[in-house]
Amino acid sequence: MEQPVDHQRDRGNLLHRYGWHGARSGTGLPGPNRHLSGVVVSISNSGVAAAGSPEAEASEAARIEVQGLEQRFPTPDGQDSTEIFGDIWFSIEPGEFVCLIGHSGCGKTTLLNILAGLARPSGGLVLVGGREISGPSLNRAVVFQSHALLPWMNVRANIAFAVRSRWPRLGSAELQAHCQKYIDLVHLTGSEDKKPAQLSGGMKQRVGIARAMSIEPQIMLLDEPFSALDALTRGSLQDELLAICKHTSQTVFMITHDIDEAILLADKIVLMTNGPGARICEVVQNTLPRERTRHDVHRQPDYYPMRNHLIEFLVNRSADFERELSSSGYDPKSPPVVRPRACEPAPAESMGADGPTGVSMRA
Repeated sequence: MEQPVDHQRDRGNLLHRYGWHGARSGTGLPGPNRHLSGVVVSISNSGVAAAGSPEAEASEAARIEVQGLEQRFPTPDGQDSTEIFGDIWFSIEPGEFVCLIGHSGCGKTTLLNILAGLARPSGGLVLVGGREISGPSLNRAVVFQSHALLPWMNVRANIAFAVRSRWPRLGSAELQAHCQKYIDLVHLTGSEDKKPAQLSGGMKQRVGIARAMSIEPQIMLLDEPFSALDALTRGSLQDELLAICKHTSQTVFMITHDIDEAILLADKIVLMTNGPGARICEVVQNTLPRERTRHDVHRQPDYYPMRNHLIEFLVNRSADFERELSSSGYDPKSPPVVRPRACEPAPAESMGADGPTGVSMRA
């Protein structure tokens, strides 16, 4: 069990550690445009989440469109820049669960940060509900691998902090009931008064997921949320996430290195080539029945063809993509869609922004 920390004494250091250099004195609240796992916060001087208000983006179920996205970072001498990824085109339909797979260094987390509004691309744009994103929003909730819970707050207060950011005028009774709904949803009933130091890694991640869900976002952005957990806890949380998404029809974009996790959770799996200069190689359409569990997914006839296709991509094709490009007539605006039965491109469909579109293998 982790040792408790004297958070009253160290609160200033903790705020600095979590990047909240602009915290308002005496409140423990972040300054403008700060973020934590499970909620992206943009607080105006009045305390109202202006950029994250429902009016800031379309309120209807949101389609995500990534159009020609490029990210470059300057070289150490400042004289040039390196392209991390470029010419990235894909879309995510409302209610879809999409996983992104690629080797370390191809820019997956950078791409997620751009979708969250936490980073600006060097080129291209991202549309959510037909509107270009310009910064963080409470309509796009983020769950990171690290928990980043407020350590001086208990489970209920951590979730209430996010809810207050979304609905600052919510009454006390309504606030408590709303928080309890999501505590129950992630099976943390009875742990409401525990602080993060009293929770296991899996319980902390449950709090992060509950906090993200509690603001009722249009889109959930997950950056390897289960990768630091043991196998049993990871499997349990995968099952819970499946059940939550079935219940809420939530739109989800998730980064993972785990092939089996992607096959279990995703409707589509986007494959990213090696960086620098990474591209979207293709999109794998998950043809397994949506009603699937980690206990029986491997019994589906399409499971192993799909798994083998993903392994082949990571082991061989992701590094040789340039050679493949020269002979395939590849169009970055319409990456080929692959189905596991034949593992052949389906030219009539694409994942482009202009139309519809066990044992783990770690990259």
